[in-house]
Amino acid sequence: MIDAADVQADAAARELSAEPAEALLRALVVLVDDDEDVASRIGPLVSELVEEGEFHVDATVCVPGDEVEIRNALNTAVIGGVDLVVSVGGVGVRARDVTPEATEPLLDRRLRGIEEALRSSGLAAGAADGGLSRGVAGTSGQTVVVNLAGSRAAIRDGMATLLPLAHYVIDQLREF
Repeated sequence: MIDAADVQADAAARELSAEPAEALLRALVVLVDDDEDVASRIGPLVSELVEEGEFHVDATVCVPGDEVEIRNALNTAVIGGVDLVVSVGGVGVRARDVTPEATEPLLDRRLRGIEEALRSSGLAAGAADGGLSRGVAGTSGQTVVVNLAGSRAAIRDGMATLLPLAHYVIDQLREF
């Protein structure tokens, strides 16, 4: 004999499964380093952390510390419609550290709160490059664009700080 409660539970389960799944968030990772070996070592870490943050990583690209190359990679990601672009590296004070200069002209709005949170959490975590980063964050169209420092500690800490904030901003951008 079939129990009425079982029938109701089955119907409820079918209704839940028929609801459309939440749209998958897309991300692109841009590794900025003149040494492709360094980039190949940190690329998998960055991609893994972004995926753990409930994003699908469309691609990981490596570009040298050249302002035009960095800007082209970021712009391609924005035009491609990803929700989040995370660039890693090129945010220090060396002559080839030009990621912030390449990023800023693409931004419609700066997200200084994210910038400050990343530096603050970097210092608290003991990641000097994260705490002293010149990285910028902002929106370009419907895309959140963020620069992170390139050490493993700065990446790990930066992603833990960034991802909840990025979700919040993306939710706001999607309301329009």
